[in-house]
Amino acid sequence: MIKADVLVIGSGISGLSYAIKISERMPEAKIIIVTKADEDESNTKYAQGGLSVVTDFDKDSFQKHIDDTMRAGDGENNLEVVKMVIEEGPERFRELVDWGTNFDQKDGHLSLGREGGHTENRIVHHKDITGKEIERALLATVNKSPNIEIMAHHYVIDLITQHHVPEKIFDLEKIDCYGAYILDEKYKKIKKITAKITLVATGGAGHVYKNTTNPIIATGDGIAFVHRARGKISNMQYYQFHPTALFSKRDGMLFLISEAVRGDGAKLRTKDGEKFMQKYDEREELASRDIVARAIDNELKISGDDYVGLDCRDMNHEKFIEHFPNIYQKCVDEGIDPFHQLIPVVPACHYLMGGIDIDLDGQSSIKNLFAVGECTNSGLHGANRLASNSLLEGMVFGHNAALKTVELLEINDFNFDDLKAIPEWNEEGMKMMDEMVMVSYLRRQLQEMMSDLVSIVRTNDRLALAKKKQHEIFDAVNELYNYSIMSPKLSELRNLTNISYLIIKQSLKMTENKGAFYNKDLVK
Repeated sequence: MIKADVLVIGSGISGLSYAIKISERMPEAKIIIVTKADEDESNTKYAQGGLSVVTDFDKDSFQKHIDDTMRAGDGENNLEVVKMVIEEGPERFRELVDWGTNFDQKDGHLSLGREGGHTENRIVHHKDITGKEIERALLATVNKSPNIEIMAHHYVIDLITQHHVPEKIFDLEKIDCYGAYILDEKYKKIKKITAKITLVATGGAGHVYKNTTNPIIATGDGIAFVHRARGKISNMQYYQFHPTALFSKRDGMLFLISEAVRGDGAKLRTKDGEKFMQKYDEREELASRDIVARAIDNELKISGDDYVGLDCRDMNHEKFIEHFPNIYQKCVDEGIDPFHQLIPVVPACHYLMGGIDIDLDGQSSIKNLFAVGECTNSGLHGANRLASNSLLEGMVFGHNAALKTVELLEINDFNFDDLKAIPEWNEEGMKMMDEMVMVSYLRRQLQEMMSDLVSIVRTNDRLALAKKKQHEIFDAVNELYNYSIMSPKLSELRNLTNISYLIIKQSLKMTENKGAFYNKDLVK
């Protein structure tokens, strides 16, 4: 058994900033960060546009940012949370700079971009790889901290709670987290890591759909294992589809064409070259993501085309290449000249607004278990996330969770008498799968079902059929799980099955359309 004071699951902006802050305040605390891939692989790494934060108080204000966030979230946001995150934003942004993050400047001032749903230019960025730059700076800081250990290629199977303790009464209202069972992929061994405090910072679940802008690691692991531990999960019906992912005939992760491109003047057109956003919203290309994604979806249904076009031909070519070097290079690599051709784009699954319920300090409904970032329902995003608010959320809630964790560690009121009784992971009677064809098949079936029936636009009939199909897939996955030695692929499939269940279940409970959730049968 490995013991830690703090166990951090995930190595994006939320988990890393949280670990740094605890390390700075408690240099004697033992902090372990586990991540299922390389240490720098996270949703943070793929955030192109930037971080929304009020820095120009001559033109912008906290109130404007608050209003934009509430409008994007269709009023479903928690106003107290929105105010907290936005008003603490500048201080958290300065910490990123202090940790060595570089943000673009022009004439000695921050270069501020604008994206859909924002009424002012407030997006700080590093070219079109802001997340990658933040990840670099945070990892450099973490690697200087002697009391932080990063365990890469360690995959969390399940949380450890009272129900793992023999003869312990499991009370749904008083669940404690003691750590997690974690698969060491190199040695194929499941370890028992116990901790006084555990943080879940596992990101989103984009691969529950066929096409997503998320990296392959985004399989909803944190939400799924908190759900299985009987933690409270909500707002899973709100899944944001980014309007402009680069069209591909291959399923999987699609390359994101940042919203900042439209913020700089790019226009959406049909394949025939006709503008269409004026039919859907007076803000046209700068409407919020749910509106733009549904508009594109509707145009594709009308035309029968596979994609629409993003028109960058009238934009300043030199400025485009300077601000979006990776997007430009990706287009060139795909044989697209964005200055002479429309960039083919489609909506793709992008960001989950729901997840693990947390309070202002990032505490979940399970004692000693915190959660931060896309895996949570923090109340910031409501029914639809405002562009570039996610990195800000990770920093603010990571900070608050760290302060609360330090407070709890200093009190040191942890009753771990039961830890010696927690058994090792039991694989008795199970066998190693000699082929992965069943896992791949069921994952594909799940993704196709979700993409066809529980996507941008839903109906009662589609959701009812999805519920039936999901149950069939769940039974098949559960059978595999019950007799197989655990592997990351099987565990990810198990988690995606849980995620699909939560999305469908909470979609069926909706009685009106809000933000990213749209059911044609609910339209009055």
